[in-house]
Amino acid sequence: MKSIPRRMPPALSRAGSRIAPDLTKRLWIVLALAALALLLSWPYSARAEYGDVVINNYSDGAGVRPVVFPHWFHRVRFRCKVCHSDLGFKFKAGGNEINMLKIIEGQFCGACHNGGVAWSVENCDLCHSGNPGTSTHVHESTIQKLAPPPAPAAAARAAAKK
Repeated sequence: MKSIPRRMPPALSRAGSRIAPDLTKRLWIVLALAALALLLSWPYSARAEYGDVVINNYSDGAGVRPVVFPHWFHRVRFRCKVCHSDLGFKFKAGGNEINMLKIIEGQFCGACHNGGVAWSVENCDLCHSGNPGTSTHVHESTIQKLAPPPAPAAAARAAAKK
């Protein structure tokens, strides 16, 4: 009767695979990195969440995607006055004349998005992620749901009465 060896040969893993364990680990790392690269390079359509502000004052004309500003993401970190008083943002979507030159000079978004506090302007797709042609608005705002825009004829009659 043959004796059973107590230890497996080094080339065999516990599952009986003939691939060396260090090679298996490297293979999993390569596969994980390839999957991550595929995921990050996959073309996606960014979607605005409730309360996000889509800003498209100049984007379409400049040939870039509109900006999707995650208002609530910023709101949970800062008081309203930080942006609306200290940085000069108006309380209306699209109410400011924001352009990349002003941001690079440290105005508006550029006060924080300067590479020190938050990412800088070199990462275009982090902000310019909206669907082309999307108008400037607050996404799914309560005002949009409760008060639809007046019909063109009704608006003309109201203007004529004044």
